[in-house]
Amino acid sequence: MLIDSRRLIGAVAAVVAVTSLAACASNPVPNEKIAVAKASLQRAEGSGAPEFAPVEMAVAREKIASAEKANSDGKLQPANMLADQANVDAQLAEATAQEQRSHKAAAEFDTSMQALRQESMRSSQPTQ
Repeated sequence: MLIDSRRLIGAVAAVVAVTSLAACASNPVPNEKIAVAKASLQRAEGSGAPEFAPVEMAVAREKIASAEKANSDGKLQPANMLADQANVDAQLAEATAQEQRSHKAAAEFDTSMQALRQESMRSSQPTQ
């Protein structure tokens, strides 16, 4: 009888361990997702997003703060969801900044080309 209870306790411990591991695998650690979101936010900051995409940056920062709070309160699912959203918002801010910089560069190029054309037209006109 003693051997059967030890086997039963061992089996229960094994089931608990496997269940715990499965639960961890299905709920990624919010700290990791928050770190990824923060890294995306830093990339966005480096790309000029504070200037070109301030709204998107503010939203990403707010969601990171909310994810950190939810994580510290033990609310893992909301923390994961908010961290994912913050990551996407930071990526959107980065892409928006890149697009705005491209438009600005294109406009500056067009202005330069127009000035060159005008200068070329003046140079090619006969002097009287």
